[in-house]
Amino acid sequence: MATKKKRAPNVQNDSWVVVAADSVIDTKSPDEDPAFVRLRNPSTDAASLYMLGSGDAQLYEVKAFDEDFHSWFVGQTVQRDGRLLFITPMDPLYLILPYLMKAGKEGKFQPVDQVVMDEEYPVCSRLLSCTRSSTSLHHIAEEKEVGSLRFHRYSEEKTMNWLKKKVERIVIALKKRNIYVGEGVKSTTYVRVKSESDCCEEDYLRYAHGLISEYISEDLSKALLKHLQLPELTSPKETEPPSKPPKKMTAAQKSLAKVDKTGMRPMSSFFSPKAKAEKK
Repeated sequence: MATKKKRAPNVQNDSWVVVAADSVIDTKSPDEDPAFVRLRNPSTDAASLYMLGSGDAQLYEVKAFDEDFHSWFVGQTVQRDGRLLFITPMDPLYLILPYLMKAGKEGKFQPVDQVVMDEEYPVCSRLLSCTRSSTSLHHIAEEKEVGSLRFHRYSEEKTMNWLKKKVERIVIALKKRNIYVGEGVKSTTYVRVKSESDCCEEDYLRYAHGLISEYISEDLSKALLKHLQLPELTSPKETEPPSKPPKKMTAAQKSLAKVDKTGMRPMSSFFSPKAKAEKK
């Protein structure tokens, strides 16, 4: 008697389809192989997926494009995770900034390795190994050297100027590529080329500010908006109809208003059903 073959159980693997530059995976030694890590998202304060490469010297942002009912054929296997991951370089200062801001409330200089610490995401300490971290901390913090030691303290003024430069660079890039960012654009994914009417400077600044806001907290985003001298956009409120102006009274109406109406019946009472019945 023939027996049915048992199907092998579905095994979840750690394979993804990734779009990345060759430099991300071209490493000189196994110690420099890229690794996916979960870190605290500076905008949402929740966990997000990132990648550290080149021996932690470079931080990459991981964006996932996801569709329902989508799979990949990888070699002779079917990858059930149908997401498409995009790997792009990212400035590690965005992830270090929230830790500096939190420590800055104490108002004292501290070693940065004692500031960038997180019990939920202990891997965050590896951010300090990134090349741009060690060379760019002065953009968001004040520095003080005591002997061979270096201490840092969060600076709001420096941070605002640093973020403003980021916004200005995005504006320059948008204009250089003739990207239209006016009212006709409803998505940051689908933009159209500028054709008939040019965008005003405020449109570019607001668009660039929106992109930067994806990497900073809401409070910092509002502070940056103010630093850029851009007013907050508020939803239009329904305007109430203007009240009707009081009608002017004639001389006869004014005289009638002064008459003593005590004991007088209103005119409408003579036309009520009860009044008609009495007349019959």
